[in-house]
Amino acid sequence: MDASMGPGFWAIARRPRWIGALLLALAIAAGFSALGQWQLARSVSSAPVDRADTETPIALTTLAEPGSSVTGTQLGRMVSVTGTLAPDDFVVLQNRLNGGTVGFWLVGHVVTDDGPELAVALGWAPTRARALAAEASATIASPLIGRYLPSEAPDQPDVEKGIQSAASVPALINQWRHFAGSVYGGYLVAREAPPGLDAIDSPAPSQEVSLNWLNVFYAAEWAIFAGFAVYLWYRLVQDVVEKEAQPADRRMDA
Repeated sequence: MDASMGPGFWAIARRPRWIGALLLALAIAAGFSALGQWQLARSVSSAPVDRADTETPIALTTLAEPGSSVTGTQLGRMVSVTGTLAPDDFVVLQNRLNGGTVGFWLVGHVVTDDGPELAVALGWAPTRARALAAEASATIASPLIGRYLPSEAPDQPDVEKGIQSAASVPALINQWRHFAGSVYGGYLVAREAPPGLDAIDSPAPSQEVSLNWLNVFYAAEWAIFAGFAVYLWYRLVQDVVEKEAQPADRRMDA
């Protein structure tokens, strides 16, 4: 008898015995899948999360040192500092978003009571004219509270035309009229804006969740087991197909 004369795969698979076996295989696969989902959920729920408090202000002097770059633990912390706003040392930055709206920052030069100097983004305005007008009445609270952020990469400013957009500390100190030589590596975004300006939208830094990769590995294993349960059913049915496709005399020898 030619092998092509034997029953096909689906003819055998529809037999009650193998339908029952398929249902059992699917039930086992569903159980393995549920275990995989559970392991995957645990990979997130059991992940270590650094829930650092970034919103309670601490003294800038305890957080950072002048001349040092902003580190990961310093990034986005709310800090407090006392000092004096240097007159006539303002810079207007363009193309600054505030709640999705493009506008201008008024950036001031603060000489802290401890001596080091600090660039401070005082507030936001929808137009350059409004930002410039706020210079005359600009003041800072005592203590000044705001979010400490790293210096941005300098752009290609046209200072004579007042065109610059980056909050770059090195670029800013080059424009200050009075600079004693000691400056913080980051800049401050003031929590409260002076009259005539809007407070700058400065959200807290995201608290990232790292996965527990051991649980992810276990979840992948359960997915493989689920697939293997269905494959085992297929392989057993296929074995029957191949056996019944053999001539009768060869089946008896087997």
